[in-house]
Amino acid sequence: MDIIISNQNNAPIYEQIYAQIKAQIMNGTLQEGDALPSMRALAQSLRISVITTKRAYEELERDGFIESYTGKGSFVKRQNLELLREEQLRNIESAITQVCDTAKSCGVTLEELQEILGMIYGGTDNAGI
Repeated sequence: MDIIISNQNNAPIYEQIYAQIKAQIMNGTLQEGDALPSMRALAQSLRISVITTKRAYEELERDGFIESYTGKGSFVKRQNLELLREEQLRNIESAITQVCDTAKSCGVTLEELQEILGMIYGGTDNAGI
């Protein structure tokens, strides 16, 4: 499992770990039943405190992404795909809202924005969204 901790990131380390593991679960890199590294092993590999990894795992468990068993470890929990998709759509909607606000403030028309989105999303063939 690849986790990169950045000192330039303003988010606390446990939040960086949480976000990266959650992203790997949501994009399918980590599948249901996959074992996560032990808190101690992850802390050693990232050269951080076990308390930090414990907090990240506790947050992941609280939010229903993993389940932990004493003496066995932590595993990716079965996910409700509809709930995950809904969360992803909310994130996309939030990002698009921000883009639209910026576009409006710069005088970019809807047509120009659609053209840009079409080019970014899948080439110029999709420009006429």
